Amino acid sequence: MRIISLLNQKGGVGKTTTTVNLGAALALEGKRVVVVDLDPQANLSVHLGIEVASGEPSAYRMLLGEVSFADCVVATETPGLQCLPTDLDLSGAELELSNQFGRETLLRDALAAWREASLKETGEEPADFVLLDCPPSLGLLSVNALAASDEVFICVQTEFFALRGLTKLMEVVRLVQRRLHPELSISGVIPCLYDNRLKLAREVLAELKNHLGEQVFPRTIGVNVKLAEAPSYGQTIFQYAPESTGARDYRLLAQEVLARTSATETVAEPEQTPEPEVEIPRPSASKTPAKPVAGAAEADVEVAVPEPEAS
Repeated sequence: MRIISLLNQKGGVGKTTTTVNLGAALALEGKRVVVVDLDPQANLSVHLGIEVASGEPSAYRMLLGEVSFADCVVATETPGLQCLPTDLDLSGAELELSNQFGRETLLRDALAAWREASLKETGEEPADFVLLDCPPSLGLLSVNALAASDEVFICVQTEFFALRGLTKLMEVVRLVQRRLHPELSISGVIPCLYDNRLKLAREVLAELKNHLGEQVFPRTIGVNVKLAEAPSYGQTIFQYAPESTGARDYRLLAQEVLARTSATETVAEPEQTPEPEVEIPRPSASKTPAKPVAGAAEADVEVAVPEPEAS
């Protein structure tokens, strides 16, 4: 079973869209997939047409220890694809769990118990893939996802401001690896919202491939209006517009994910192999600069990953 966090501290880069549609594409390839909504905005749950009433099993109640992981998993309209939904109550989880013992590994423990129960009852893993949709921040929820995962897929928008925090993000992954989960690795970078008509987008993609090499998936996820419309119908792109370019992109991305083994190169310690700085291409001063993306600019996020408490 591969447990993968889809991560970026910046919002609007395609994490939730990728979690839902990559999960659906893997399910259509015959895999058993569970997508987990760890974002208090509950966008993944809404995307799949799932609403959680107050008090029902959800990611929030699971992290509080009130219900098990298995109790929260629900089926979707796509065969082989299940969802662990959430609701707005999750927004208070970080505050409520701030003083709880082992707060960084609550999700890992819940997943381990789910896995152990399935192996005991059926003799097989409960799923082939678990995809964790992380919130657009690097707080306790994202740390829980990283501590529970084997791999990290970073979703990157191929625009100027979307790359500003990439180095910081990779530092945080290394920090979690060093303190909580030595086997964690960044096994893929997914270029999202890519428009090959834009010179800057092509330059940013080239820069990513130059510095990160094979970690960058060859398949980019292009800008496609059908991908933006599908959530309003509570459907995956394969239900809403199966012949669209968005469906094609995610189908091919799923095939690339399946072609890669789960054993990937671990993230290097900073003292051993410093992470290369990604040089962000800037528009030429002689040309009219592109219009800035509304809400795109944001400062790098400083994160303090708590030390694990003594047992």
